[in-house]
Amino acid sequence: MFFGYTPLDFQQFKMVALDATGLAKDALHIYAGMALFLTMRLLWRWRGGWVLAWLAVLAMACTVEWIDMKAEGAANALQPDAAHWHDIWNTMFWPSVLLLVGRWLQPKSKAHTPLSGDLADQPFEEPPPV
Repeated sequence: MFFGYTPLDFQQFKMVALDATGLAKDALHIYAGMALFLTMRLLWRWRGGWVLAWLAVLAMACTVEWIDMKAEGAANALQPDAAHWHDIWNTMFWPSVLLLVGRWLQPKSKAHTPLSGDLADQPFEEPPPV
């Protein structure tokens, strides 16, 4: 049991999500990974946010595959390991790309421009005559 739900309950939830969205199973993995990555990145904008978001997606992908393996074991229909690695790969691909290029997506920090109050120590210069 996982938080009061069995792995078979989770499989039923996935089937309902697939039917409701009309997506293929692979596409659902991709969208779920990107949704979690972007949500975590928006919630954690400080230093390390890219890595934290990537780790959250990795944790989700591994947890979902673990639940899938438990459900398959209960139904005596265990899939080969390659199928589970394929799902993890689909889930992790675009978050991994964003993690790698994320530093170039950050806006450049603006150079410090003094405010009017910061110029109080500097002598006043007259503008040149026209």
